[in-house]
Amino acid sequence: MRISYAGVPLLPRRARRGGGGPEDPADRLYVFDVPTGTERLVADPATLLADPGDLPPEEAALRERLRLSAAGIGSYALDQAATMAAFTLAGRLFRADLVTGAVAEVPTAGPVIDPRPDPTGTRIGYVTGGALRVTEPDALIAGEEGITWGLAEFIAAEEFDRYRGYWWAPDGRSLLAARVDESRVPRWTLHDPADPASEPRKIAYPYAGAANAEVTLHLLDLDGGWVDVHWDRETYPYLVAVSWSELGGPLITVLRRLQQHGLVLAIDPRTGETQVHAELADPRWVEPVPGTPAYLPDGRVLVGGELAHDGYDARCLFADGSLLTPPSLYVHRVCARLRDGNLLVEASDGEPSEQQLYRVATHAGAPVVDARRITSGAGIHVGAGGGDTIVVGAMSLEHAGATWTVYRAGEKVGEVANLAATPPYAPRPALERVTDRRLPTGVLYPRQHVAGRKLPVLVDVYGGPGRQEVLAARSKWVLRQWWADAGFAVVVVDNRGTPGVSPSFEKVIHRRVADVVLGDQVDALHALAEKHPDLDLSRVAMRGWSFGGWLSALGVLRRPDVYHVAVAGAPVSDWALYDTAYTERYLGLPADGPDAYAHHSLIELAQEPPVRPSDARPILLIHGLVDDNVVAAHTLRLSAALLAAGRPHAMIPLTGATHMAAGGLSERLLRLELDFIRRALGS
Repeated sequence: MRISYAGVPLLPRRARRGGGGPEDPADRLYVFDVPTGTERLVADPATLLADPGDLPPEEAALRERLRLSAAGIGSYALDQAATMAAFTLAGRLFRADLVTGAVAEVPTAGPVIDPRPDPTGTRIGYVTGGALRVTEPDALIAGEEGITWGLAEFIAAEEFDRYRGYWWAPDGRSLLAARVDESRVPRWTLHDPADPASEPRKIAYPYAGAANAEVTLHLLDLDGGWVDVHWDRETYPYLVAVSWSELGGPLITVLRRLQQHGLVLAIDPRTGETQVHAELADPRWVEPVPGTPAYLPDGRVLVGGELAHDGYDARCLFADGSLLTPPSLYVHRVCARLRDGNLLVEASDGEPSEQQLYRVATHAGAPVVDARRITSGAGIHVGAGGGDTIVVGAMSLEHAGATWTVYRAGEKVGEVANLAATPPYAPRPALERVTDRRLPTGVLYPRQHVAGRKLPVLVDVYGGPGRQEVLAARSKWVLRQWWADAGFAVVVVDNRGTPGVSPSFEKVIHRRVADVVLGDQVDALHALAEKHPDLDLSRVAMRGWSFGGWLSALGVLRRPDVYHVAVAGAPVSDWALYDTAYTERYLGLPADGPDAYAHHSLIELAQEPPVRPSDARPILLIHGLVDDNVVAAHTLRLSAALLAAGRPHAMIPLTGATHMAAGGLSERLLRLELDFIRRALGS
């Protein structure tokens, strides 16, 4: 969902009315016209392409990074006035006139990825075959054999949420583009053995301790001019954020490899020289705030950071060193800059299961911090804004799905129609905080549960950095209610290391992830059992995916006295095989701390014979064979170690699947998981 700075249209993507209905897998493009409060269909893939065909490999990889599983229009970009949108279908470029409703295909030099109109709406930039080009007329801007221009490298997209690699100048006459050289990055091979006739695919995968891609920035004008951007790339190799608005030149955030120090730099677009606007430092790691850095109307630079002195433990916003948000807030994201210069910000205030929207004043010289909450009610609120228009998305335990309400100049204009299916039940989790660490938790019972009847426990876990599970939003609990109705008390715990509470809560896992995370899960489970006597701790299952898969397997291997069966989907069994930025942020370099890597390895644990036969708890391993994030070698090596030690386990290899198990496959897996857990617990 995006809004132009003029505040005119709003463009969601969702299933259409009629046709396939809420289960239609294809995303379409709609426009909501704020002045009239009406919405209309702009682009329907079914009418634009008779046969959508296969996605280009680059677009498939980008969708994987974005976790987009739906077909159709996966993403789009707007010009400054939001009169035109650009998007791709099966690698073909389309241009939609949002005023007339006309949609036309634009000729290109090859399969297109990441098209972006210039701010004036005159040209469209796009990437094909690793080269950056523009349309009307079609022209090459930058391209080299073996080099990628204009796309985010794997680490930027997967670990820093930077999904793009070029940015238009506000006047549309030049671009700032990333040049990515992956020649030094190790090559791994992905191949689905279910299709022996297919060609193996080589990927550049920077595993912990290995070489990263070399990323440089360049200012390119449409007439062939070229200016290199200069910063100390040897010291600060990670380019994690870029912005360029009409308020000033480009701003970038760069980090050292271990991410304990960073710089916010302003780029002079004439010379490519950079000036330091802010330094970011933390002995654990620096956690930039999404939506920063950015220029404010008065010329100051907006930066996210932490307040960690005088008893404060806060994630805040600053402008040239001046505090903009109160220390009570945990700032999640800057959504938008509004016409009056104020910011629209998502933040939590003391209750991590909820998120509210705040209007944050940015005027210099204000005597007090001015952050006014503009949403009400328990739940999760997200926002988008432009000009004097704000869109508020609200999720709650009190209603299904999300409501999207449009406001202009403080007055409600209308609501965006929600075409999602309504679940047949309304989960009612008990949300509470337990232990002296005040860990956020949730407990969910079967709808027909009779108090006093003991229930086996299912711990549904993620537990990793960057993601919360205990949220006051019904959508987070619908699937968990299915598990509960299958006969379980479902327990969810946000251990330390997860966001939303405070920086110290989040970063205590530094160099000791396993001990903190698993210890919190165990302590929270025991604390909940004291408050919920129907939890039968003699029958406890744990299930999770990715980090949660690692944690589930860790639970039964390290604490078989607590956890009796695990389902581990796409687990990281050996952190030395996972990527540089994520792994080194929490564990450091493998060469500097081999013991830390061994301590966190599931393979090392699995190789140890169980002390007692009863300690050999069963594990169900699930993994997509063409996963390019957590490669299948993690599960295959873990299975080999479990087999060598005589530990019971089963494995489901997902042919043709990546890191996401989407659609009907996910539903079928759930039933297999349920059967495995029931047999293991004897229930």
